[in-house]
Amino acid sequence: MMHWIILPIVLPAMVAPFIVLAARHHIAVQRALSVAGALALVVIAAGLAWQAGDGTVTLYQLSSWAAPFGIVLMADRLATMMVLLTAVLGLLVLLYAIGSRWDERGRHFHALFQFQLMGLMGAFLTGDLFNLFVFFEVLLIASYGLMIHSGGNVRLRAGVQYVLYNLLGSTLFLFALGAIYAETGTLNMADLSVRIGMIDLGGSVGIRVAAVMLLLVFAIKAAIVPLHFWLPSSYAEAPGPIAALFAVMTKVGAYAIIRVYTLIFPPDLEVTAGLHGLWLAPAALLTIAVGTAGVLVARRLDRLAAYAVIGSMGMVMIAIALFTPASIAAALYYVPHSTLSSAALFLIADMVRTARGDVDLRAGPAMAGAPLIAGMFFVTAIAMVGLPPLSGFVGKLLILTAAIQSPLVVWIWAVVLITSLVSLVGFGLAGSVLFWKTRARPEAATPRDVSRPSALSFTAVGALLALVIALTVLAGPAHRYTTATAMQLFAPGPYIGTALGTPGKLSPEQEGN
Repeated sequence: MMHWIILPIVLPAMVAPFIVLAARHHIAVQRALSVAGALALVVIAAGLAWQAGDGTVTLYQLSSWAAPFGIVLMADRLATMMVLLTAVLGLLVLLYAIGSRWDERGRHFHALFQFQLMGLMGAFLTGDLFNLFVFFEVLLIASYGLMIHSGGNVRLRAGVQYVLYNLLGSTLFLFALGAIYAETGTLNMADLSVRIGMIDLGGSVGIRVAAVMLLLVFAIKAAIVPLHFWLPSSYAEAPGPIAALFAVMTKVGAYAIIRVYTLIFPPDLEVTAGLHGLWLAPAALLTIAVGTAGVLVARRLDRLAAYAVIGSMGMVMIAIALFTPASIAAALYYVPHSTLSSAALFLIADMVRTARGDVDLRAGPAMAGAPLIAGMFFVTAIAMVGLPPLSGFVGKLLILTAAIQSPLVVWIWAVVLITSLVSLVGFGLAGSVLFWKTRARPEAATPRDVSRPSALSFTAVGALLALVIALTVLAGPAHRYTTATAMQLFAPGPYIGTALGTPGKLSPEQEGN
């Protein structure tokens, strides 16, 4: 049994209580333990991704109980890619939080941060739906604590709204799980794939209802219109580094849709045929439009960043809604681009607040470190809008190419191109107001909390942007990897066989080599 698979879950689960029990009064020790844990996660995640890179699907059975009776973890290309992305993002966000001293502004920051990483890793690695629900709840609890970190009535109100919406999703999730278990007697994903495939059309009503409820749950997590209302306030009011970490939270919803609707309810399954195509694509187009409109009319930089996340999720969901290997490969290329760029934008907004005192998009005094912050904003804006030559342009081009065979090709191309132009205007206005239209501030009027961001803060944001550039330079290998991942998803035989006791790997033909 390969015990490395469980380490991304166990490691933060052990570091967090140790921080609370042994180092809660020693911030330096907390930082050391938290950074060491995050670095170890990156190394472990890179090892898992390397192992899965040749198509190997690895199984971990807790207490050696075989599926479908025991709890299993599964590591394939998709799961390990998301684990590695989360580990790298977590490390850089943690460094920013330390450099900006956000971790000192409330209690238990580092413990909650570790629990958040634990929930994310578990959601990506779990092999059954019930434990996906469990890790969603771990995410919810930890993210609420992080969201209200350092307090404030506005932040508390946004946190309550966030929890209420996500509790609604959790309730729907439980109903869906109950319906699926009543129909099949299992919640193991691989086992469900086999059993649901044997259900005839006459007895499929319960499964179809459960499939719809699951899609709604994952759409809430992914902030798809009209289920997106919780995101703008929650992300805008959260502390800057927490909002940056939350950039990967919406991708959990996208991951769950890809996993469940390629493995359990694949597009060719007669019982649920056409289910996701009925409204997912139109909802994704509306999501792009709403997110772009929010970018254009936003009056604060953190709000602009929150709506940019919504717009980027619309792009991801358009590709997913097409449900072809090419479109899923494009979506998987766009996911790390969107995550890294959105995280950088939230951190830049926090740097603007540090250097200027607010994030209002209005003419104000010059800020400390303005040239470097402006340069980072410029690069991030190019990436978020999707202008060449950065990875946003490559990702959008892949999605548009994958949509050529779709009946909605005209709508997709029109919405993507028009909203890209509108986003360009919105980011251009924001940048010009923040960094060009400046005026002198009387020395006596300088707020006490205005200062130049720390070198570690600049380093963390610079590393995120360096990864975006690397994703652009290595677009060819990255797209070949995501194409192989998509092929693995659409040929789930090795995944199912490994989970149920017949280990295997994709053939070269299935890998698309």
